[in-house]
Amino acid sequence: MFLNVKELAVHKVNLRQSYAPGAVDYHTPDFHQVDPLEVRATAELVEGQIHIIGELHTRLELVCARCLETVVEEVSRDFDLFYRPVQSIQREEEMRLKLDDTEMAFFQGEGLFLADVLAEQVHLAIPMKVICRSDCRGLCPHCGTNLNTDECRCSTQVLDPRMAPLARIKQDGFKKQ
Repeated sequence: MFLNVKELAVHKVNLRQSYAPGAVDYHTPDFHQVDPLEVRATAELVEGQIHIIGELHTRLELVCARCLETVVEEVSRDFDLFYRPVQSIQREEEMRLKLDDTEMAFFQGEGLFLADVLAEQVHLAIPMKVICRSDCRGLCPHCGTNLNTDECRCSTQVLDPRMAPLARIKQDGFKKQ
């Protein structure tokens, strides 16, 4: 859906949308939408700025940061956003941002697409690292075995090659005794 500035100048737009999996382009292969993206929002023009306030909810399929197994994560987010036209920025040699400017986004042309706004909000709602469960043991750093499902057959005493000189000194000390 396109939020047109001219239409928003006439009246506020109440949105209740559902985007099927694959309908919103998130521009990343890191996750996949499993359930429809449900959105309830209101968009209006306030002092030349597009103001969007609302909430979204969906479920995403991500990868566990420790064991690389698939994890389904529920994502919900409330948002209160302001978008200013790019043309409203004064072109000066040096610009200083005020604290209020850091909470402002910009749009170019006659408006903006709601799907782009939602994609950004979903990205912001995803945790930095997703873990399948709190006691996830991850993968063996040597053979790659998933330690949650299998036991690793690697030697338990794997030496770091950087420590080899110290191991030789230790062995030489035992030989002298």
